[in-house]
Amino acid sequence: MTATRPRVVLTGPPGSGKTTVGTLLAQRLGVAFRDTDADVEATAGKPVADIFVDDGEPHFRDLEREAVTTALATHDGVLALGGGAVMDTHTQSALAGYAADGGTVVFLDVSLAQAAPRVGFNRSRPLLVGNPRARWAELMQARRPTYERLATVAVLSDDRTAAEVADEILQEVRS
Repeated sequence: MTATRPRVVLTGPPGSGKTTVGTLLAQRLGVAFRDTDADVEATAGKPVADIFVDDGEPHFRDLEREAVTTALATHDGVLALGGGAVMDTHTQSALAGYAADGGTVVFLDVSLAQAAPRVGFNRSRPLLVGNPRARWAELMQARRPTYERLATVAVLSDDRTAAEVADEILQEVRS
C-alpha cells in the first residue's frame, strides 16, 4: 500500500502564483488543491494577519509547521505552502524526505517587478509592513537559497500566464 502524499508541493514567495497555478494544476490532474495558509486560518479561526497581530509570528509558525506536516501526510492533491514555511527546519526535513521519496517540490520563482502587482502590496501582508517592496526583496534574498535547495523543479512565472506555468509543471510531473 502506498502512503498518501501530495502529487505536487508548490513553494515560493508571495506573488509567485502558488494559489492560482496550484488551483489550475489540481484541475488538470483531477485532484484537490490545498493551501496551508488556509489550513492555519481554519485552525486559528482568523486570518493570518490577525494571528500575527494577536498571537505573534512564533505562534503562527507553530500552526504553520503543524499544517504542513499534516498536509504532507494526508493530502493527495496539489499542496501550496505559505511563502515562509520552508524556513522551518522541521518543514525542510519533511520536504527533503518527500522529495527523496519521489515527490515533486516546485519552486515558483518570480521577480519583484512581477510580484508587486500580483500581491498588491497594499493588502494585508504581515511580513511586508513598512516598505513592502524592500521587505519582499529582503525576504526573497533570505529564502531563495532554501527554495532552490528544496526544489526538484524550478519554474519562473514572470511574463507567463498561470495556465502556461501550470502546463510546464504538469509536463514535469508526467515525465
